[in-house]
Amino acid sequence: MPSADEASTSTAPAPTFKSLGLIDPLLEAIAQLNYTSPSDIQKAALPHALEGRDIIGVASTGSGKTAAFALPILQKLWEEPKGLFACVLAPTRELAFQISQQFESLGAAMGVRCATIIGGVDLVSQQVALAKRPHIVVATPGRLQEHLEKTKGFSLRSLKFLSQVFDEADRLLDLDFGPMIDKILKLIPKERTTYLFSATMTTKVAKLQRASLSNPVRVEVSEKYSTVSTLLQYYLFIPLSQKDVHLIYIANTLAQHSIIIFTRTVHDAQRVSIMLRTLGFAAIPLHGQMSQSSRLGSLAKFKSGGRRILVATDVASRGLDIPSVDVVINYDVPTHSKDYIHRVGRTARAGRSGKAITLVTQYDVELIQRIEKVTGKQMETWPIDAEEVALLRERVDEAGRVATNEMKEQSMNKPGRKRRREDGGGRDDVDRDDDVVEAGMPKKKSKGRR
Repeated sequence: MPSADEASTSTAPAPTFKSLGLIDPLLEAIAQLNYTSPSDIQKAALPHALEGRDIIGVASTGSGKTAAFALPILQKLWEEPKGLFACVLAPTRELAFQISQQFESLGAAMGVRCATIIGGVDLVSQQVALAKRPHIVVATPGRLQEHLEKTKGFSLRSLKFLSQVFDEADRLLDLDFGPMIDKILKLIPKERTTYLFSATMTTKVAKLQRASLSNPVRVEVSEKYSTVSTLLQYYLFIPLSQKDVHLIYIANTLAQHSIIIFTRTVHDAQRVSIMLRTLGFAAIPLHGQMSQSSRLGSLAKFKSGGRRILVATDVASRGLDIPSVDVVINYDVPTHSKDYIHRVGRTARAGRSGKAITLVTQYDVELIQRIEKVTGKQMETWPIDAEEVALLRERVDEAGRVATNEMKEQSMNKPGRKRRREDGGGRDDVDRDDDVVEAGMPKKKSKGRR
């Protein structure tokens, strides 16, 4: 028989947002957003955060991390309303926009004002927004550092919260954000509350933790690297020369679903999206060489269902909460297992199911084995009909030629710009370059750059 303690534990009611101690304006906003019950990371982090503790929060993608740090910040703001109350650092522009939207939604009943401070947007309009002293500033590190150095009258000396939101902390350090964050930390008060939330936490961020957190509570509700149980993972082993036709076959098979296709390079993201459109699919690209307004436009069309397929580089793999993504297709196998976890984390979110399909060529076998070892899950083979694939071959080859010619024409029609290498120059790193330049730091010299 169970002991009395075990019996009382088993019958204990599940925590609610109200029982965790949230105030009525936040409970009202939560109800409006149809949040039925706290997620694991919210249940674990909120009690400590509401006590005023620094938090290190580790949880898988799609687990509700943003609300886990936004809710306690908003509750403290209700108790002590003032401008420039909290600052959130995010690694990408799209994630910064998303976090701002969530703060505004959760703080709707409180009249919360947010400013999104990112690269690729007019500096003067941001200076005007900061002069109005918004309650919450959500920023990429490079542009925030630039404002701290150049915008007259703007400082974060009265800041109460610094929430560093890294959906992959060591990626931020790899992207040269480390020195910028160090400078920002020197320009804000030492007496503050700091949250560090991430999907994965590695030894690389130990220095950052020591520099920015004071006696933090570590809250971890996931394994170091993991995919959710509701995600079905498949692979398709094919010759390199048949990648396009098999991609189109899969897209055709799943035509009624919402799909994100991840490519390694900007060139392939653009080429595949044109090829898909040529064949009648509602596809749209998203990559770092697009203007900021175009990137946000692509996201908005995909989120609203205006486009069923988003073809993206890893710009879209980290932190973005895109509702109802049914399928993720890896056109290229990511070279790092953590990148795979972030990509497939765009589907099977918030308890929903989803599929991830990875195209594996003869050159990718070692990479896929490494991914399976890290995730602890073996992928199943995605079924195909060889006859249907063969029937598609001619049309797909023609669409590929159309896409290549269209990209050549686009490149030739760009006045005063060098033609980009057709291999896309490797990873999509435009966010890093923009933010480094905006922070007044020189770009790293590389071949082919002025």
